[in-house]
Amino acid sequence: MGRSKDSLLVAQQPVNVRELLQSDGPFGFEQAKNLERAVARSQYSEVRQEIQTLEEKFLTGDKSPKLRAKVGVTLYFLGQQPRAHDLLSELDKDPVAQYYDGQVLLGLERFEDAVEAFDRAEKLGADAVDCRLSRAGAIRAQGRLEEAEKLVHSSAPLGGATRAEYCYQMGCILSDRGDTYGAVEYFERAVDMDPYHSKALFSLAAENMLRGNDEEAVRLYERSLSRPPLYLGAMMNLGLLYEDLENYPAAAYCFKRVLEVQPNHQRARLYLKDIDAAQGMYYDEESLRNQARLSQLLEIPVTDFELSVRARNCLQKMGIRNLGDLTKITEQELLGSKNFGDTSLNEIKLMLESKGLSLGQALQTTAASSKDSKSRDYYRNEALSPQEQALMGRPVADLNLSVRARKCMSRLGITTLGELVQRTQEELLESKNFGVTSLNEVRSKLTDLGLKLRGD
Repeated sequence: MGRSKDSLLVAQQPVNVRELLQSDGPFGFEQAKNLERAVARSQYSEVRQEIQTLEEKFLTGDKSPKLRAKVGVTLYFLGQQPRAHDLLSELDKDPVAQYYDGQVLLGLERFEDAVEAFDRAEKLGADAVDCRLSRAGAIRAQGRLEEAEKLVHSSAPLGGATRAEYCYQMGCILSDRGDTYGAVEYFERAVDMDPYHSKALFSLAAENMLRGNDEEAVRLYERSLSRPPLYLGAMMNLGLLYEDLENYPAAAYCFKRVLEVQPNHQRARLYLKDIDAAQGMYYDEESLRNQARLSQLLEIPVTDFELSVRARNCLQKMGIRNLGDLTKITEQELLGSKNFGDTSLNEIKLMLESKGLSLGQALQTTAASSKDSKSRDYYRNEALSPQEQALMGRPVADLNLSVRARKCMSRLGITTLGELVQRTQEELLESKNFGVTSLNEVRSKLTDLGLKLRGD
């Protein structure tokens, strides 16, 4: 189970899956590693077909420990953790079953049970270093960092320091202590020692994702998923990154893979619906063309029109150069100018009407915008209690939003709860990849704090 056996995963020869699973021969750690290699390669579907045959055999009466171990370990590699545990947990005298059941329990976040499973596996003859390092991970997940670190170091005399898992566990301990740079250094060491160490690659990908290095994060997530079992977190994050890069087919594939393992995974199902909606979106080209035409129209100089000398002189004195300037002034302001009477006013109005414009037109839009701004300022500046002011000043990161929602907050420049509650649902939905799923998530988090979006 050390470095030499890990190299089996990158062997070029395909695995004879049928012989491996249907054979009456022994099923030990070497066979389990070969099975892992098969799942990691393009033989994934072949493994699934064979395991269906074995499950049918098991259900029709063959309850032998060997068959139970084969099915359980295979289901673990395929990401079917609850079903794998049901089979492996019964084999308390089998080191292979106990070791992989420990890995299953880690995935199910049953950390204390995982500690016991790895302890049993070591006592039954499983690789001591692998068992200790895995047990240290389960202990660390419970917040017992000092105990976990001592256990990691205890594997060093046995050769643990030469393994990628050793560096990975040390990286996790440093990360939990807040030493991000130290953690990344250990994760990188783990990947140098084992280029396909899934958990170290996942941790590095997550760090790059947080820093906005999306392309590097995609590369690392893809590598982390090249070895089983399927990490749903990695698959979900990779799907989100693909979606951000507008690679919708790849994103949909990721979410569908998650649903293959967990058909009731609500977030994956909702994200898949968001992708379908995003792929159906289109730009209103006619609207964009109309906006461009209007901009050009407002730039037309008033001197291009045949106006009376009086009207022309009055506009010149008032500093009105183009049609856009006329849309920003009222009839009363024009009539207030010296020598500008009703005749000149009607002349100007007819000129604007010929272009589909009117006096004061821009002022109406500005007034609406000003009203909206005042509404926001009112929400922000209205007399609030010290407690309410403190709440509004809290960072939006305190909401613990999903990766997608956090990215949208960043794109919109929203850093505090006060800035968030000033936004309407329409404004949020205009942000790239911010769909109904993210909107409902934000609303739910705000509701928990007694807050809501503007307009809700």
